[in-house]
Amino acid sequence: MYYALENAIRFEGRANPGAVLGKIVAAEPDAKKDMKETAKLVNRLVSDVNRLTPEQQKTMFAEIEPSKRKPEKKRQSLFSFLKIPEGSSIRTAFPPGTEKYPHIGHAKSCILNYMLAKEYNGKFVLRFEDTNPGLVKKEFYDIMQENLAWLGISWDELHYASDHMEDFMGYAAKLISKGKAYVCTCDPDKIKEGRMKSIPCSCRDRPREENMKLWESFPGMEEGKVVVRLKIDMTHKNSTMRDPAIFRINRTPHARQGKRYSAWPTYDFQTSVMDGINKITHRLRTKEFEMRNELQRWIQEQLGFPVTEIYEMARFNMEGVLSSGRIIREKIDKKELSGWDDPSLTTLVALRRRGFQPEAIWNFVVSTGITKSESTMKWDDLIMHNKRLLDRASERYFFVEDPIDITIRDAPELMLELKKHPEDMEKGYRKFKTKERFLISRKDYSQIKEGELWRLMDCLNFRKKGDCLVFDSIEHERFKEKGKRIIHWLPEDKGNINASVLMPDNKMTTGVAEKGITGLSEGQVIQFERFGFCRLDNRQKHEFRFTH
Repeated sequence: MYYALENAIRFEGRANPGAVLGKIVAAEPDAKKDMKETAKLVNRLVSDVNRLTPEQQKTMFAEIEPSKRKPEKKRQSLFSFLKIPEGSSIRTAFPPGTEKYPHIGHAKSCILNYMLAKEYNGKFVLRFEDTNPGLVKKEFYDIMQENLAWLGISWDELHYASDHMEDFMGYAAKLISKGKAYVCTCDPDKIKEGRMKSIPCSCRDRPREENMKLWESFPGMEEGKVVVRLKIDMTHKNSTMRDPAIFRINRTPHARQGKRYSAWPTYDFQTSVMDGINKITHRLRTKEFEMRNELQRWIQEQLGFPVTEIYEMARFNMEGVLSSGRIIREKIDKKELSGWDDPSLTTLVALRRRGFQPEAIWNFVVSTGITKSESTMKWDDLIMHNKRLLDRASERYFFVEDPIDITIRDAPELMLELKKHPEDMEKGYRKFKTKERFLISRKDYSQIKEGELWRLMDCLNFRKKGDCLVFDSIEHERFKEKGKRIIHWLPEDKGNINASVLMPDNKMTTGVAEKGITGLSEGQVIQFERFGFCRLDNRQKHEFRFTH
């Protein structure tokens, strides 16, 4: 509770579960033994604290006597493997591209780098790696920022790699003048073959002065016919060190820079230089970049930058989920997916629209840990974290899928008040007036057998007698003795609302919901009893998306 209150007071009354989790993991030695349980506890504490007003938070925090506050213990944290000296000036970064929507894998990298910066009182940089004009899409600059902000990430600095083109060209010229790079006019296939066979090309021995002259005219050269390559070691065991390209010609208009530049840096050169310019001290990223680490260190050393400490971790894999931007785009074009927010995807826009909470995503990605060992997570793992949050916060309503009108003979007239939440009385009540006519789902109706005692949830008990449904009793205790099943329902009422729910398989299910849903806010997640958690997607049309 201490850490949750402390964090809430620091950030205008809203505690961040990721930051609180980091503090607890740092202070409590046993917390890491069961990260799922720890995340569950943190989520509960943060939820309770965030319900308080800022004044209540401060009062409660003050009541925790300093002598009773458990002091933070200096022990290993989630990031102890980095061996960061106490008091170090830490700067981390998350450098996304601008060609697709961010997914849960991006979320993990971003959250961990953000947590690392905050744990060491450092700075977190959001940087767009946008120096491949053919891949850059203007809309993704805003999309990325909107999604990360929804996730609860606040960056200290925002940078665009394409704004540093003059820097890239200046550093390339520096390497050429030092004899550490050269202009290569060989055929691309010949370059590729030479690198595979460790055979240098004739351009490698060109004099520095000639390379400098070629560099001066480089932007005007023909696309695909020339590159600038580093002069490292063509026999190196790590193939990325065999004279890789650092500049190439690309005349595709750029989303931010237009046609201003035709010579663009490659990924390795761009990220190495930008880490240097941004003074990034540490970065966590996925293992597909592991082979490039040595090259990027070499570039930083040659240019006089402090070397960024980079740790590669396992890629984030989820069972049966697409993450390839290319494949997703193709399926969207073929109408096999409804869009980047298709309910089957783990893009942040899809998770948000489906009703997943940012705190659940934080808890989920942190619970997967930081490791080099590949593992595959399941939807159920993420759903578990989200359910814990929604179960505590979501109001309850009735939704009858594929409804059928029934009459329960001799049922008394009732005035019912049902809780909007089983535990949180402050959420209020829903009122129903019932008599003999009700709506239940066709599926439930088809399963009612002769003589069985069934119950309309929080309403009454009934039996089937021949072709009729007949009132039996009111008391739940009687149902508990001999009852078969409890079902949800609605009174036959003109005030009922036609509603629809988009399921994860993109199929739409329709039915009738209670009139209380008209008071919901668009984007609000509620629970339809015995159906599932759903997010109101379109308030005017009463359209929901099934969460889980």
